[in-house]
Amino acid sequence: MVIGELLGSGRSADVYAIDGDRVLRRYRAPIDVRREAAVMAHVARHGFPVPDVYPSSGDGRAHDLVMRRLSGPTMLRALADGEISPAEAGRVTARLMRRLHAIPARISGDPRDRVLHMDLHPDNVMLTPGGPFVIDWPNSMEGPPGVDCAMSAVIVAQVVVDEESELAVPAREMLLTLLDELGAAMDYGDGLDRAKIRRAEDEALSAREVGLIDAAVSLVREL
Repeated sequence: MVIGELLGSGRSADVYAIDGDRVLRRYRAPIDVRREAAVMAHVARHGFPVPDVYPSSGDGRAHDLVMRRLSGPTMLRALADGEISPAEAGRVTARLMRRLHAIPARISGDPRDRVLHMDLHPDNVMLTPGGPFVIDWPNSMEGPPGVDCAMSAVIVAQVVVDEESELAVPAREMLLTLLDELGAAMDYGDGLDRAKIRRAEDEALSAREVGLIDAAVSLVREL
């Protein structure tokens, strides 16, 4: 497999072109991607919009994930460029969460559990000509949907309370719409507490970002 140009870099992985139809997501740490691939295949079988995952034909690296190449900007880029309104970003995110949480868990035997993305925010949504697609599933887990809703709310709220962010004002509007659209699906109690703890444990966050979590949680509860 010939690896082409670098298309983008995130907190934990780099994405390279393979050809016109496929990309390679390569984690910098030796993460076994088989669980992530299995989760993506599971939600795809239930009609959820995720990139197709292909068998790797490379050097057998456990931290390589070969996926279908998507066209279009991330929702974060579209927000920054004024191509989507903050309110619509909130509505799209809520719709995606409701669709995801209608899918039964892959492993758990508890009928109340669902697949949770646990990192669903504008930079992990691609706005393609065929509609929004959700990417980056390494943090996924199974459990009560309210925890997933709370995590997304906390992530957006961190931008709102960040005095250095140029997106703080639109992020507040997005957060208001997101909470309104989620309604009773949002868990302001134990779910928000669990999301707070898990977010603080994210090793990809800087110390400064971790320091914004308490204020973000307080804002979510206030709103």
